Amino acid sequence: MPAMAATRRVEHAAYATMALFFVNGATFATWGVHIPTIKARFGLSDAALSLAMLAVAGGAIAAMGPVGRWVARVGSARASLASGAAYALATALLLAMPDFLLLVPALLAFGMANAAFDVAMNAQAATVEASRSRPIMSRLHGMFSLGGMAGASFGGLMLSLGVPPLAHAALIALMTAATSLCAAPRLLDDHPVAPAQAGHHHTGRVLWLLGLMAFLGLIGEGAMYDWTSVYMREVAAAPADWSGFGYAAFSAGMACGRFGGDWLRARWSDPATLRASAWLAFGGIGLALLLPSPACALLGFTLMGLGTANMVPIFFMAASQLPGVAPAEAIARVARFAYTGLLLGPVLIGGVAHLASLRHGLAVVALTMGWIALAGVRVARPYLLRGER
Repeated sequence: MPAMAATRRVEHAAYATMALFFVNGATFATWGVHIPTIKARFGLSDAALSLAMLAVAGGAIAAMGPVGRWVARVGSARASLASGAAYALATALLLAMPDFLLLVPALLAFGMANAAFDVAMNAQAATVEASRSRPIMSRLHGMFSLGGMAGASFGGLMLSLGVPPLAHAALIALMTAATSLCAAPRLLDDHPVAPAQAGHHHTGRVLWLLGLMAFLGLIGEGAMYDWTSVYMREVAAAPADWSGFGYAAFSAGMACGRFGGDWLRARWSDPATLRASAWLAFGGIGLALLLPSPACALLGFTLMGLGTANMVPIFFMAASQLPGVAPAEAIARVARFAYTGLLLGPVLIGGVAHLASLRHGLAVVALTMGWIALAGVRVARPYLLRGER
């Protein structure tokens, strides 16, 4: 009977963590929906808007270190509640700022709150997976993707109905705060940190390695966000109304890959799943580059989404299991690299495209995926296998 009760407790925590991932994705999508709203309200140029968008990413990256230590100290359950409330408040304030000078610090605070919520829920996700007999991390990240799609769709509906942006943001903020409040009592206490073995003080180097792989993996994801529409229009010669389909195909592939990722991880090892994922992403982007027709580009971007879907969940899970460091701190350090790759990826691709062509720029993504498949998995394999069932 106690074993059954413990199993139910873990499953309740899994569903509560799913809810946190979903509202995180929906809330972040709300900011994306209202980027044009903010640009129009303050009459921002493209350069000023870029500064505003950079403030969100900069706030998140800057906060990762302190946030990781804070979550490790108070526990991921308490941190999920507190950071969820802060994230909700920051979301509501974005659309309430009266001028641009106040908007920038509000965006910094939004990025920091998002980072805190992200680290807290991923640390809880690592605890939940470690407490189960089967993987769940990829499915949880799939809930984030699903939340993003739901948040974007709901935001579009609110705009079409003429709902004031502040009312929309306040509604999403209320949902986030309420979900955090309801989920917190169902979350698990974090497991004790495994002590580092005598003579093996290499955790820092392993985190650098996992961070490098996350950085390279997220370069490709960031490139898909910003450059698929341009590629569809200017290289694949797709009709104008097909331009957005490239990113949609990538997103659909990523969502499917995440919801199917735990099934693969349960049957293969994490290194095998990661290697296959990297080769799939390499093949997808290669197909889009070598046969730049609309149909091949869409298929290639879908395969790219399938391939990149499970990289971050695997990197976060591997980091959380390293001895001698709290899971929250380890996840935060890897997440900082991932956020930086997501931020710099589009810039790097754009720079290469300016010097050569967009096809050459996206070839950089193929190289990063190939490196992960050939070298990254081989070097990181002992740490990816840690805790394998």
